Amino acid sequence: MTPEVAHACFTQLTRIRRFEEACAQCYAEGRIRGFLHLSIGEEAIAVGAMRALTPADAVVATYREHGHALARGLSMRSVMAEMFGKKAGCARGRGGSMHLFDAATRFYGGNAIVAGHLPLAVGLALADHRLARDVVTACFFGEGAVAEGEFHEALNLAALWRLPVLFLCENNRYAMGTALERSEAETDLTKKAASYRVPAQQVDGMNVEAVADAVAEAAGHARAGRGPWFLELLTYRFRAHSMFDAELYRSKEEVKAWTARCPVATFRERAKAAGALTDDDVAKVEAAVRAEVADAIAFADAAEVEPVAELTWAVTRREVAP
Repeated sequence: MTPEVAHACFTQLTRIRRFEEACAQCYAEGRIRGFLHLSIGEEAIAVGAMRALTPADAVVATYREHGHALARGLSMRSVMAEMFGKKAGCARGRGGSMHLFDAATRFYGGNAIVAGHLPLAVGLALADHRLARDVVTACFFGEGAVAEGEFHEALNLAALWRLPVLFLCENNRYAMGTALERSEAETDLTKKAASYRVPAQQVDGMNVEAVADAVAEAAGHARAGRGPWFLELLTYRFRAHSMFDAELYRSKEEVKAWTARCPVATFRERAKAAGALTDDDVAKVEAAVRAEVADAIAFADAAEVEPVAELTWAVTRREVAP
């Protein structure tokens, strides 16, 4: 762990955590509307995975994708403006929290339909494969998607056609509010992927380095033309499923136990112990991130709502947005 890597990872972890905390506050104030799914507790997956991908790779995410978007390189201003439903947002304010999108960074998520994006990831990988591009498609999804038919269809096709897809399952154990053991007869999800002859492994999803190493290995496999790879990233969301979730399905003791494994705090302490991060570094990162969050909120507040006259531009075959 070098100081450069430690600083970069800690900065991204902190950016995601503070951004989502601010989103929760803005939601309570009525400035963000609709659905809001926070990934607080799961930040190590987004940060670790994006470090192992190249800018040319494609990323397809689920509806809990704020962290993936920020780690991928979308500006915090554009993501916050999208949350506020403003024209300056990455999807012109039309997508909101669950539909962030940015073609420039090949970020093709999120998607609100559980497992609906897995076939899209296979399609992107097929296109890249046919065009002989040396890239992979990373597809993030929750363990709830494993119960859907699209999961099986996607893995089967990707395996048959040896497509460069990384199936990255963020297993936070509860899907919406149903424990994994109450919805899946086989709770070791790697066995489901293995049934399609897709290499699969479990990874500590609370550890940035473990995620980065596993995704790098999987990406190398796919780039070599050897087909897809499945990672079951074991993690835990500290907040409720969404802002409308009463969270009556898990105990406070369980949440407390997982919170003790906070990926932001544990990475910070590992980096400090390795001499790659100092208390002064931590303070500077926190200050810079809080300033960035405040700037993003101010930007989103001041941004305009898309004019009614422009609402049909995407369906009138105009190639350039006004």
